[in-house]
Amino acid sequence: MKIFWFFPTAGDGQYLGTRAGERKADISYLKQIASALDNLGYEGALLPTGANCEDSWVTASYLASVTNRLKFLIALRPGLMSPTLSARMSATFDHLSNGRLLLNVVTGGDPKEQAGFGSYHNHDERYEVTDEFLDIWRKVMEGQHVNHKGKHLEVTGAYIPEPPVQKPYPPLYFGGSSPAGKEVGAKHADVYLLWGQPPGQIKEKIDEMKQRAAAEGRELTFGIRLHAIVRETEEEAWEAAERLISRVDDATIKAFEERHAAFDSTAQKTQSSLHGGSRLRENLEISPNLWAGVGLAREGAGTALVGSPDIVTERLREYEAAGVDTFILSGYPHLEEAYTFAELVFPKLKKQPAIR
Repeated sequence: MKIFWFFPTAGDGQYLGTRAGERKADISYLKQIASALDNLGYEGALLPTGANCEDSWVTASYLASVTNRLKFLIALRPGLMSPTLSARMSATFDHLSNGRLLLNVVTGGDPKEQAGFGSYHNHDERYEVTDEFLDIWRKVMEGQHVNHKGKHLEVTGAYIPEPPVQKPYPPLYFGGSSPAGKEVGAKHADVYLLWGQPPGQIKEKIDEMKQRAAAEGRELTFGIRLHAIVRETEEEAWEAAERLISRVDDATIKAFEERHAAFDSTAQKTQSSLHGGSRLRENLEISPNLWAGVGLAREGAGTALVGSPDIVTERLREYEAAGVDTFILSGYPHLEEAYTFAELVFPKLKKQPAIR
């Protein structure tokens, strides 16, 4: 089981839905998180991408210089950058970090945000671009000189001077829940990413993607993106969850619902549907200890595991039994919660065997 954390490059705090107590994601704070993750034993950390986030490549490049073993899961954005330039950036980062680069392929799910970057492709066209992009990118990273003229992309004599440290290239993480996204994921991904849903639903998706990958002559591993609220007792954990959304009002919920309705991301629509606009625990606990409250006032992953160390460990093992081996977690605020999770759960994961 690989445990990752998250860099809050759009800001952090103790509450959702308010600027009260907000922490700026400056380099001093991000360095504190990076140092903690490096020393606590996290496998790596995801750097998000989006209009409100600091650039993931620039941020990770700095943080790699102040860490020793932590891996950085950085956004690769087909359609916003050329595949050749992206390959050169990837190879350089992999060299300078001594093989600590992981890549999160992000096609984009918000048409308004895409337009701000100059991309006007519709949903399925973005996946067509991603498919062509990764065809070129993978060949270039393998050391080939590439000529390609496709529907959306064209390169002539594309290459990189030196191959990356990781062979044939740093692992590609990818999440796409639509038919077009699943097709690209089966063809190109190394790790297929899912957002938190009940374990039974996750297993169904994993089984489907295994079949799709097999049809491409490939195998996938699987990761899941979740938040975590762990305390010494289950009661304390649920109190912390309620506190996290205690500043979220009806206007905030409505604003996020309206914003998410404009997305064309299948995964985002699924996450947004889980909470139903309710702040009541009985409505937000969509399966044992899986809480959809985060999605009331946050884009992207909207569910959290809530409970004591024993309970959260048990839930993680249930996902592992369903086929997940990589967990990308986070908590508010991210510095303190990184310590809390590591101190309370890491010892349990080492002692408790996997469910078979």
